[in-house]
Amino acid sequence: MLEERGQVIAIEQGAVRVRVNRQSSCGSCQAKAACGQGLMQTIQSERCHEVRALTDLSLQEGDFVVLGVSEDLLLRSAFMVYLLPLLALIAGAVLGQQLGLTEGWSILLAGLAFAASGVYLYRFNKRNTDNTSLMPVVLRAELAVQQN
Repeated sequence: MLEERGQVIAIEQGAVRVRVNRQSSCGSCQAKAACGQGLMQTIQSERCHEVRALTDLSLQEGDFVVLGVSEDLLLRSAFMVYLLPLLALIAGAVLGQQLGLTEGWSILLAGLAFAASGVYLYRFNKRNTDNTSLMPVVLRAELAVQQN
């Protein structure tokens, strides 16, 4: 189970909304100037994002919690987000070649397949917004440390 620390910002029935900091190792990477992720870090100034997590604990706004996501869910999500569009792109190009299309039409078909995979992922995400098997869970609450 992968864990992430965050702060409760809203309470819902059986769930909480938690603000978590984006984790990135771009600051210590030697290739950050030539990396797309490094570029996105400089463009996006927002360092936090909101996550909805399941819980049966009695929490209040401002509490710090530890969220958990199973490794299996993380692996399946990474496959869908990274590998599915790549496979669609390759399949579109191969299909274009198999159909005897010119190179330009094959490239266009590959682009359409890539775009279709993006539409599929968008719809999948919208359909599964409330799917509890795909949501992180609150593992435990942590005591807030007061700073002077």
